[in-house]
Amino acid sequence: MSFPADLELSGRSVLVCGAGAPALASIRGLLDASARVTVVGTAPVATILNLAERGRLKLVERTFRLDDLVGFSLVVPANGDAGLDSQVVELAKRTSAPCVLPIGATRQTGEPQAGSVILVGGGPGDPGLITLAGLEAVRRADVIVCDRLAPLSILQHAKPAAEVIDVAKIPRGPHTSQNRINEILVEKAQSGHTVVRLKGGDSFIFGRGGEEWQACAAAGIPVTIIPGVTSATAAPALAGIPLTHRQLTQGFTVISGHVPPGHPASTLDWAALARLNTTLVIMMGVATLPAITAELIKHGLAAGTPAATVADAGLPSQRAVFGTLADIAEQSRHAEISPPAISIIGAVAGFRGDDHDPS
Repeated sequence: MSFPADLELSGRSVLVCGAGAPALASIRGLLDASARVTVVGTAPVATILNLAERGRLKLVERTFRLDDLVGFSLVVPANGDAGLDSQVVELAKRTSAPCVLPIGATRQTGEPQAGSVILVGGGPGDPGLITLAGLEAVRRADVIVCDRLAPLSILQHAKPAAEVIDVAKIPRGPHTSQNRINEILVEKAQSGHTVVRLKGGDSFIFGRGGEEWQACAAAGIPVTIIPGVTSATAAPALAGIPLTHRQLTQGFTVISGHVPPGHPASTLDWAALARLNTTLVIMMGVATLPAITAELIKHGLAAGTPAATVADAGLPSQRAVFGTLADIAEQSRHAEISPPAISIIGAVAGFRGDDHDPS
């Protein structure tokens, strides 16, 4: 669902009625337009809970009431149910509250599709960075299974009848298990639907796309893979950091920081990583960055090596902090960086946006 092009949203106080997956496209579009968003609804999905925890929006967990309309410059019905949304519109009329239904919000019955699954890498967050093939898949999907790192405003291009299912995994918070996600993909495809699994970045780079492909293949479900722009390369680029530079480094290495050095589940050779002389890109390493940087210094990587952390790459809330290997963890903590974020360690991290001299 999208909003009229001439509707000024920046700085406006907007009430979204509905906290389920059908509200995700409207909420993401409002946030991208710099609106001040309040969401009221029961049983909020994990992505909305996460946005509230991060201070991106205010969440009121209860059934919508007439007095909720007071004090807002705009009301957006987004329950995904035509009957409920019509009730909100009628209440808004009674109180003369300005109300807008996102374009395409009314659901219609679509043509039946052959059962299949399309794994779509949505890119780092900016809806402009999804591929044309990925966007077309979203447009023709009957069911869209998405998470919080997907470019959620892309959902405005889904057909009105499309079912949106939120399966967000919040770090140390609410989540849908991978097994359940696999089951949803198979169940919906077996019901004859075209199912799009919309993820952030690229499905096959720390995205468990391989596991989803295996589960569908085992059930005899046809699967199409549409690669995405991985945040491992996009986040540094959006912050003005080239991962390679012919005068500085001849390669880059991407690793997961999900578990720290010394953890039984860690399979990385940190001593080798410290000697590689390539740019080191650390994904999912916000919590473990202090341990990682200490381990790299322990194995000989210079403490003064330039480093940076980029958060919310591709979104209006994108931020970057710069420092050295010795202090980037503290710099990131001081800046209150939270996932999703990527850290870059190496000479190229000395770049500062348009500054072309990393020295």
